Amino acid sequence: MAQLFVVPTPIGNLEDMTFRAIRVLKEADFILAEDTRTSRKLLSHFDIPSPLEAYHMHNEHQRLDSLVQRIAQAHQVALISDAGTPGISDPGYLLVSSCIQEGIDVVCLPGATAFVPALVMSGFPTDSFVFEGFLPHKKGRLGRIQRMAQLTSTVVLYESPHRLLKTLQQMHEVMGDRRRCAVIREISKIYEEVQRGTFAEMLEYFGKKEVKGEIVMVLEALPKRNQEEA
Repeated sequence: MAQLFVVPTPIGNLEDMTFRAIRVLKEADFILAEDTRTSRKLLSHFDIPSPLEAYHMHNEHQRLDSLVQRIAQAHQVALISDAGTPGISDPGYLLVSSCIQEGIDVVCLPGATAFVPALVMSGFPTDSFVFEGFLPHKKGRLGRIQRMAQLTSTVVLYESPHRLLKTLQQMHEVMGDRRRCAVIREISKIYEEVQRGTFAEMLEYFGKKEVKGEIVMVLEALPKRNQEEA
């Protein structure tokens, strides 16, 4: 029976790779990777000889039908992204959905993803949260922030280093001086950093330094007193 394995890979520390993930990748007929150059280093580190092919946002639509046919005729195929779990702000959804429609068994391994440790380290409630992925770069960006400002659950989103200050400024303007957030940078890497405070405090802190690395932002939910007024 053909199977597509969605395999999480480390977001920083290579020790976060699971034994099961290594075994599945070694047994795969071929591996679909977001960036073969990045993934080849990972496979080399763990002595994984399986063939590697590119599958990314620029070719996923063109390759989709032919890939599903090949997977249906294979025994075991693996899908990985540069880091974390495929399908979470990375290519994967289209392939998974198409495989399911064709009756191909899809298995997602548990493993690394950035938003879960960021949510926990934020110190905000974790019983109810919304994952927003990346904000739009231009069109619809402010409207999305305004919508998030009214959510009664903790909000988690990804942001790039060069847009962090812009995002913090926009959120400060929309959500005010008292609303808090956490900015978590370079999770599981040497320079991992967690900063918590108001948007004004985050603007002051990150405005004084060059921001680098992968960033997760966690926003405090709309306070109860504001919920009652809304």
